[in-house]
Amino acid sequence: MQNTSDPRLFKSRFAICLVGLMLCTPSLSLGWGAGGHMMVASIAFSRLNPRAKAKAKELLAIPINPPGLASKSKDFVNAAHWADDLRPFAEFDSFKPLHFIDQPFSTDGTTLPTDLPEPDNIVKALEDNVNILKTSTDKNAQAQALRFIIHFVGDIHQPLHCATRVSSSNPEGDRGGNLVSIKIPGTNGQLKTTNLHSYWDGGIGKFPKTGANFAPPPLSRIGPAAALAIKGNPATNPDLKLDDPFNFNAWADESLALAKDVAYQGMKNGGRPSAAYNKKALKVARKRVAWGGYRLAALLNAVWP
Repeated sequence: MQNTSDPRLFKSRFAICLVGLMLCTPSLSLGWGAGGHMMVASIAFSRLNPRAKAKAKELLAIPINPPGLASKSKDFVNAAHWADDLRPFAEFDSFKPLHFIDQPFSTDGTTLPTDLPEPDNIVKALEDNVNILKTSTDKNAQAQALRFIIHFVGDIHQPLHCATRVSSSNPEGDRGGNLVSIKIPGTNGQLKTTNLHSYWDGGIGKFPKTGANFAPPPLSRIGPAAALAIKGNPATNPDLKLDDPFNFNAWADESLALAKDVAYQGMKNGGRPSAAYNKKALKVARKRVAWGGYRLAALLNAVWP
């Protein structure tokens, strides 16, 4: 998740974009993993109005940089993991910080860092990319912005993409749980070590899994997983505020609260999630995927009414 690459490149490249020049490509870092991101996109795509659906299809057909990568994500659901597919391209490392917002909190009285959250973060990235969709006449820039929006709406709903726990052992924060080592059951029945952030990225081990070399799961697994996320999480919940589809700060604050109340609860370095923890965490993870899908659709429907 968190990386320390200089995020200022984001500003300069998007400034160039807004004056009509073509961008290269950005981004990196995980959030839900490909399976969770594809679930968000699947839920959203089914709720797009005809114009938004047509615009999305038009933009996703554009072959943007890096060459060949966009061809693997021409459909809306597969476009959801494009931003993470950039991880092997070092020239896009400066966009890694745009997948999260480090909102610090402490449970042991450790003084919070004054430089967090950094000004270039997922909230700013969503604002800028939405502005590109609304105002840019550059189709390549819009095609890139759409891919980022699909991905970042998923990321901002992952609680550990919006929080960093500050403590005496991690005075600068634990990078959204990346520095919290935990033990979980492995495929051979023995415990394996992972970190809290990755555990949540995978939907507490229940979301469709990526294959070798981060290959996304097949589309056939996404629909059933998305249906489980929707079950019990209707789009009629007034707390969704679907009539306010650009309130990214509110979404990040929701995730921060869930990180404090659920994701970090009882989780210490070297610990093992309990059955009760897993049950509650999975319920939250599925709800956040559903809400991410509903809100992504509302956002794009507002851009293209």
